[in-house]
Amino acid sequence: MNWLTNAAHTRWLEAEADSLLAFASGALTDEGFGYLDGEGRPVPAEGSHLWVTCRMIHSFALGALLGRPGSATMVDHGVRALAEHFHDKEHGGWYAQVGPDGPIDSTKAAYAHAFVILAASSAAAAGRPGGKELLAEALTVSLERFWRDEDGMVVESYDAGFTRLEDYRGVNANMHTVEAYLAAADVTGDDAWLERATRITKRVVDDFARNNDWRIPEHFDADWKPLPDYNMDHPADPFRPAGATIGHWFEWSRLTLHARAAWQLRGVSPEDWMLDGAQALFDLAVTEGWDVDGADGFVYTVDFTGKPLVTERMHWVVTEALGAAAALYRVTEDPNLPAWYQLWWEYAAVHLIDEEGGSWIHELDSDNEPSATVWNGKPDIYHAIQATLIPRLPLTPPIAPALAQGLLDKV
Repeated sequence: MNWLTNAAHTRWLEAEADSLLAFASGALTDEGFGYLDGEGRPVPAEGSHLWVTCRMIHSFALGALLGRPGSATMVDHGVRALAEHFHDKEHGGWYAQVGPDGPIDSTKAAYAHAFVILAASSAAAAGRPGGKELLAEALTVSLERFWRDEDGMVVESYDAGFTRLEDYRGVNANMHTVEAYLAAADVTGDDAWLERATRITKRVVDDFARNNDWRIPEHFDADWKPLPDYNMDHPADPFRPAGATIGHWFEWSRLTLHARAAWQLRGVSPEDWMLDGAQALFDLAVTEGWDVDGADGFVYTVDFTGKPLVTERMHWVVTEALGAAAALYRVTEDPNLPAWYQLWWEYAAVHLIDEEGGSWIHELDSDNEPSATVWNGKPDIYHAIQATLIPRLPLTPPIAPALAQGLLDKV
């Protein structure tokens, strides 16, 4: 049985999306959306993070586009929170973290600002008030502060006043910028964002990945020279882990296929590196990530010989494996992909989906028992809800615009 074409499985995906939205509704705070603990309660000490709030806006915008009552109100709350609590009215951009008394972390990072673009794109696609205006401002900030045309990449982070730029350059921030730019291209109708997304993707996939046996280096200095030993003394960092990150190989595989499909839709023949790179990244992620240490699950990171480095299992890696399998199947119809897709949903159901507490357990140890080495709690539902929708949608347009165009289950 091929679950990727099975109507009963589609109904299960829909029910899982509804369950995730119900869990996320507990994240509402005065300043936006809180970081949720394992029971779905905001952690007061965390305040509201920009990346969490934007991911929740995006997720509830998907809920609104799915016709789920109450979701639109959550989107509107998040958009207002960005304007009233996160927005830096003096210097522009949005604070990284806020609380009842104002900014907790006033830095300005490309990673979180990419999620402002994604949230705004989804809010605009859902027709929510302020979505288009937020998107226009977010794109202006990204272009003026983070994008570097000479590199074809974005820089990492600044202080609050955009006066001090961090010397570090990272692939993670660029990956989510690709996701954001792809969404913005469809919502705005401006293909310049698709071109920028493709430039980033080509450099990462056809240069960094290809020239490192497809193990993507994540960390670089200001001149884009790789830092292979970065964070080796703190390898399990949630945003900048040491070594190469298995889940990102799946994510880049899928994003490359989204960009490829976007160009095809516009009548442009895709370049060979796009499918070649997507396939190579997917294959290596399976080979070096899945069941490599005696237990089911994907290890978090490997070193640059492919040896497991951090063996904890992250829920988001499984969601990205599912999305990449579905995306690659749309292109290749490889008969092996449905089996992987089914196996990984089985793993998610047995080990990750928390039927009693709600949402997904975000981290497991190498014995598939709950762990908190990298992540505490269940901060948001972004990765999981996308895993319930990507198999039901075409590769282009992106998720929110596709839902707005009525393309759900019309692959």
